[in-house]
Amino acid sequence: MKDFIFEVDTKILFGEDQLKNLPSEIKKHGSRVLLCYGGGSIKKIGLYEDVIKLLEQNNIFYKELSGIEPNPRLESAVDGIKIVRENNIDFILAVGGGSVIDCAKLIAAGFYVDEDPWNIVTGKSRVEKALPIGTILTLAATGSEMDENSVITNLKTKQKLGWGSSKVLPKFSIMNPVYTYTVNAHHTASGVIDIMSHTMENYFSLNDGCYLVDRFSEGLLKTCVKYGPIALENPKDYDARANIMWANSWAINGLLSTGKSTDWSVHPMEHELSAFYDITHGIGLAILTPNWLKYVLNEHTARKISLFGKNVFELELSGDNFADANRAIDELRNFFNSLGVPSTLKEVGIGEEHLEEMAELTIKHKGRPIQGFAKLEAKDVLEIYKLSL
Repeated sequence: MKDFIFEVDTKILFGEDQLKNLPSEIKKHGSRVLLCYGGGSIKKIGLYEDVIKLLEQNNIFYKELSGIEPNPRLESAVDGIKIVRENNIDFILAVGGGSVIDCAKLIAAGFYVDEDPWNIVTGKSRVEKALPIGTILTLAATGSEMDENSVITNLKTKQKLGWGSSKVLPKFSIMNPVYTYTVNAHHTASGVIDIMSHTMENYFSLNDGCYLVDRFSEGLLKTCVKYGPIALENPKDYDARANIMWANSWAINGLLSTGKSTDWSVHPMEHELSAFYDITHGIGLAILTPNWLKYVLNEHTARKISLFGKNVFELELSGDNFADANRAIDELRNFFNSLGVPSTLKEVGIGEEHLEEMAELTIKHKGRPIQGFAKLEAKDVLEIYKLSL
């Protein structure tokens, strides 16, 4: 196990009766709020009205940025920065899922940069400070409510890139599982898959001595396997929604990478799919992940994949690591299929026309080969794309 520093100081207010604390939490950090949200689902569930009422009752000034996209775009962040500057905003409140929160993070950092905020995403501009952020989570998927990461899409350059800074770690996050009751089956399934993918990106590593962390990972994965189908069958099952929501936060807040050398593999490949075709992130991950595991299966990785099958899906080991690993991969694919998501790229309208270009860009945007569970060059990424057709 390698040396590490683990610190996450986001205050979590979890449960059905936490929204009442919103005004007092905001006032610890600011008094003029930019309220960020997406396509209007928060209005359908009554959350928008509740938030506005609390802001007005407590004399908290606010302006709104609505319509933030599922794959948040640079243009939305630019619009938000403009509103912040024109209205002396000193606090960002993101109400929604990870896309809204990710956009809010770029707004918070971009406020202090007198240049194109895309330079923050590409690493050309360093984040020295940021406006404080609070979140009210309505979709369990990205874990953005308790981490310092953000993913932004630039349609002009066909890039979807991740960036991060401790300066944009949310100050607090209100997490009420009831707010996820109305999330449709498609996005519920995609969210569960995203949580599992975050976990697996950290879990699949070799010879790092991180026994405890791997058991944490398996616990999160088993939680998704248990409660994902329940949430789909009964969207208002509180325990299912609550466990998925809490797993969401811990899958990507840094705990599962402590003591490890991790280099995420599937996410960079999927980001190119979303940049080119604007598909749902979790769907792309579901399509790619089993094929990635099949491709990297070798004498070094077989044992870890077989243990994944045993400890997550409770498969019995035969003693043949390759056979057991293949069964584990098939079980993962079957689980994703049971959630009702597509299993091939063709099902989401992706053919062969851009595969080579996307493979090259995966490595170009990474800046080097992927050095994760197995080393991947552009040619390897291309083969995984082809396997996924």
